[in-house]
Amino acid sequence: MAPGALARLLLRRAPTPRLARPFAAKARASRRLQEPEVPSEEEDNFAGGEVAAPTEGISKPLAEVLKELGKRVPDSLVKTRVEDNGFAIKYIPWHIVNKILNIHAPEWSGEVRSIVYSSDRKSVSVVYRVTLHGTDAEIYREATGTASVDDTNYGDPVQKAEAMAFRRACARLGLGLHLYHEDMS
Repeated sequence: MAPGALARLLLRRAPTPRLARPFAAKARASRRLQEPEVPSEEEDNFAGGEVAAPTEGISKPLAEVLKELGKRVPDSLVKTRVEDNGFAIKYIPWHIVNKILNIHAPEWSGEVRSIVYSSDRKSVSVVYRVTLHGTDAEIYREATGTASVDDTNYGDPVQKAEAMAFRRACARLGLGLHLYHEDMS
């Protein structure tokens, strides 16, 4: 046997607690405050692409969060839907909006405040609240979304109304706001 082979064999077979290592590594990592890897403005993956969304210990002043959310979303992330009347609507899918919030405002929260059907039961409206938590303050915005109960082209009407309300509440915080006023010029 080669001189170093025995040492390598012993090290490889040395009994190590399987569960202790990951928790210890996690504890050491959580003690270090790390900044998330945020894509630069030039990169096309505003929503994060392969960047892992931070989930704990990341806090920023509210002004910094709002500044990041107010940046223009790249056209590659914007979708267009053509309505029955031929009108084209540009929007950012809710899951992309969610990912952008996870990257730039990792301590955000959201909740459905109400779901109300119209008296004739032909439409449903959802009120959604998005709250941003910064190191110095917190802010929330609410918005509504309404969907026809008969229109099931893009999923369940309640889900559609919720997604619409969520995107609109985020727009009130600056995220994707440019989509609402770009045709006004």
